[in-house]
Order: sequence, then C-alpha cells, then structure tokens
Amino acid sequence: MNNLITLKKISKSFSNNKKINVLRKIDYTFSKGKIYSLMGPSGSGKSTLLNILSLIDKPTIGSLSINNTSIDFNDNNGNDNLRSSKIGIIYQQNNLLSDFTALENVYFAGLALSGEKNNSIKKAKKIIKKMGLSSREQHYPSELSGGEIQRISIARALINEPEIILADEPTGSLDRRTAKEVFKVLYNLKNNNRLIIYATHNRFFANMADCKLEMIDGNIKTINAGIK
Repeated sequence: MNNLITLKKISKSFSNNKKINVLRKIDYTFSKGKIYSLMGPSGSGKSTLLNILSLIDKPTIGSLSINNTSIDFNDNNGNDNLRSSKIGIIYQQNNLLSDFTALENVYFAGLALSGEKNNSIKKAKKIIKKMGLSSREQHYPSELSGGEIQRISIARALINEPEIILADEPTGSLDRRTAKEVFKVLYNLKNNNRLIIYATHNRFFANMADCKLEMIDGNIKTINAGIK
C-alpha cells in the first residue's frame, strides 16, 4: 500500500458574522511517490487544506490519518513532534528568521528535533550545497535574492528528511525564470517514499505534477483522467 495521507469527511468552517464553510466533507487519499498540485481561486480553501494536512490547523469535523494512524488534533505536543519529524513546509513568504544566517535558519530546524548541534550543522551544510548555495550560507535573508531565499526555505524543510512536503504557493512571489528554477528544485525532491503537495495559481507548474487537483465548492476535483 502506498497510501500515506487519508482524509475522511474533512470539513472546515469559520464563524464571523455568519458561518462560512471552506472545506466540505473531503474524502481523498494521497499516495507516497507522487507529486500533487492543488489549484483553485483565492478563497477556495487551498491554504486551509494545507494547514490541516500540516497539523497546524484542525478540521471542524472529519478525520485524517498518516501511515494508517489516525491523528488526534487535540494532541498538540504529539502533532508538533510529528510535524517536525515527518512534514516539511514551504511557504510563499519564506518565514526565514531575519537575524540568523542561511545556515542557522536551516540547521536550527534540525537542532530543534535532534538536539545534536554538530550533526545538524553538518546536515544543513550538505543540503545547502545541494541547493547550490554553499557560498551563501553565512549570508542573512536580506542579503539573498528571492530565488536564493526560497531555496534556503526548501533546505530548511528538508533538514529532517520528511516523508511529506507541503508547499503553499512556493513560487508565487518570484519572477517566471526564478520560479522555474525553484520549481525544478522542488520537483527533484520526488522519491518513492515521499509525498509532495503544492498549491499554485500557475497552470504551467500545476501541469507538471503527477496528479492535478482543483478546489471547487470546498471539495477536491481530480483533473487528471484515470487518477483516483
């Protein structure tokens, strides 16, 4: 079985002056070894779904399981540990710590999980080298280009060798040429034991995924013919 994440009747609603249903009883299974693109207009629920998949947010109703283990959304400590060890998150806005170098931004994420500074630095240097940025590891985010910042963000997401990579508009703030370069890096992270899901407004990037999905009326519609 290659099923890695299973959603059952996942719904999410928000109440302000009136109740807003963002996700509506989503049933879907994501398989390891594949890359999924998630499209849909602003407000369609892409980011909300990614936040639930990353265990940052909880559904109003429904269940989520990872590797056939049901997630208890009230177990904050357990979910924090699970997220640190199994899930790498890449944001449109990079969220790098401005007062820390590229190397520190990457290795701190590993240090938080393992507690082993020297090993975390060694791993961070290796990942940054794969990103082609060894010469920039002592630079601060303000000294990096947009593409470099996003590659460092990807390196940070990879430090704990996650099974799941979630990216929310990872190239949305970049020019087209730089976006293509960053997306190529993201696509090359695919392997048989990893699941990658990314949200995008760009059809060119969406079409490069193994499975193209679209958020419509709070649910997921599969665009690729023959894909479950």
